[in-house]
Amino acid sequence: MKMRSFKYLVGEGFKSTWANRLMSIASIGVLVACMVIIGLAILIEQNVSLALGRLEQENTVMVYMKDYSWALYGEHDAFEEKDDTDENGISPADYIIHNEEEAKALCEKIAALPNVTEAVYVSGEEGLESVKKNMFEGQAQYFEFLNSEHGNPLSGAAKVTMKDMGKFKETLESIKKIDGVDTIQSQGDLAEKINGFKRALAIAGVWIISILFIIALVIVSNTIRVTMYSRKLQISIMKAVGATNSFIRLPFVIEGVIIGIISAVVSEGLVFFVYRILAEKISEILGTTQLVPFSSMAWYLLGVFALIGVLSGTLGSIIIIRKYLRREGSEFSAI
Repeated sequence: MKMRSFKYLVGEGFKSTWANRLMSIASIGVLVACMVIIGLAILIEQNVSLALGRLEQENTVMVYMKDYSWALYGEHDAFEEKDDTDENGISPADYIIHNEEEAKALCEKIAALPNVTEAVYVSGEEGLESVKKNMFEGQAQYFEFLNSEHGNPLSGAAKVTMKDMGKFKETLESIKKIDGVDTIQSQGDLAEKINGFKRALAIAGVWIISILFIIALVIVSNTIRVTMYSRKLQISIMKAVGATNSFIRLPFVIEGVIIGIISAVVSEGLVFFVYRILAEKISEILGTTQLVPFSSMAWYLLGVFALIGVLSGTLGSIIIIRKYLRREGSEFSAI
């Protein structure tokens, strides 16, 4: 196609958009409404994912070790008496973790697993103090006898944080296989709920975007249909003098694309203002500023809006004009 012909067709697309400006404005309005809903849905999904990510980081598991406290207080078979047993009947061969260095080495093995973010060593003394702090007022005094004289029943532990809670069970199985690990205290139900919610959120997002895209496609198609019928005589003449279907179709495609791009730009501005207002309200109510900044999503949203606008405009135009040309081809040839 020659450049002059292309310029002519692009100009016809702009002229058609302006000539049918009421329908174009109506289409832009509906498209903007759809895009704003899609944009807010994406931002909500990102904020929920951020919150779930923080919750995942807080959903740690405690991995208790087979140390001296485990050998002394743990539930296991009785140990055989050996030559080097102490006053409690415990021999160094009866447990695996003998000192803090070995405990930290076990933490390093756990941290080296693929789905583990970190594994922090927590001594039995630190664990006991943490238990006391989490008790109701006045209850901690009943545990004051657990000192160096009477012993601490808590074993050393590794506080493990995972990257992906979707691999929660697999990671626990890998941790259990490490020599020196006794028991694991976890919140498996919470992990399952987090993963279930993330899956539901992803499915809902796909459905919302799909439904709104179909609506946008229908709206643009109807606008192009009106334009096409208003130019029926012009199309007939072009067809009669030998114009190809592609030559006739291009101005309508350009018109659809113009409507889509204008809608994308307007939607970007509206989503920015709406999200800023919502963010301020949420910050006031919840007292938090840990929300996804719009600036980090601005170009992504604009790209999504432009893609939706261009696709809906292009597809809507092609579908309508193809049906029209196929149906009315005999009339064109008769003229």
